[in-house]
Amino acid sequence: MPELPEVETYVRALETLLMGKTVLAAEARWPRTIAAPDAALFQDLIRGRRFVSFARRGKYMLFGLDSGETLVVHLRMTGELRIHAPAASESEQAAVPVDKHTHVLFELDTGEELRFRDTRKFGRIWLVEDVSEVVGKLGPEPLSAEFLPQTLAKALDGRKANVKALLLNQTVVAGVGNIYADEYRTMRRRRAEKAVFRSSSRYSAAAASRAFAVMRRSAASCSANAAPISAPPVRVKQER
Repeated sequence: MPELPEVETYVRALETLLMGKTVLAAEARWPRTIAAPDAALFQDLIRGRRFVSFARRGKYMLFGLDSGETLVVHLRMTGELRIHAPAASESEQAAVPVDKHTHVLFELDTGEELRFRDTRKFGRIWLVEDVSEVVGKLGPEPLSAEFLPQTLAKALDGRKANVKALLLNQTVVAGVGNIYADEYRTMRRRRAEKAVFRSSSRYSAAAASRAFAVMRRSAASCSANAAPISAPPVRVKQER
């Protein structure tokens, strides 16, 4: 499953590739991938929409459309978004056929295809007017400059549970996965399975914030990357 910095890289890469492009048509080949609205309505509503903004909240990718709606994507465990370039001529056939794991297709006005592929079928896509319907219950954003030890202490106030379980709770901190929860455990130098968080422990919150600083540095490297196309899951396939 991608960690938060990888999702940040994904969003930055797709912004470069999709900004200003219009969806001519969409096909939900496995309707359950579309969490809201229903697949048939989704296909109608997304048609003719242009990508105008790109953002992230936790591990959710937020693609703003010119209609004011937002296309929300969560890759979950095995989801991938890939852009396939058109054939060089009308006589050529696609070099990368649509396989059984490709569940949603977006035809773009450039002739390209944006494909959502997911072998385990856990990934989900939403088209909503209000993004809070999907991400409204998420906790504070660990990559923001405003995220301080006090922020975490407040979020965990009154809670008593396994440390790692708390950090993986998306209503406590948005987007933390196993890698960075384990980073916290390393910095604290205790086994998370045996540790219990108490909100009065400022050291616990400070240690977690230092772990998330590692996450921030990893994501920041994406900002400095002059070639965001390098995000591994995003591939441009030139049809031959």
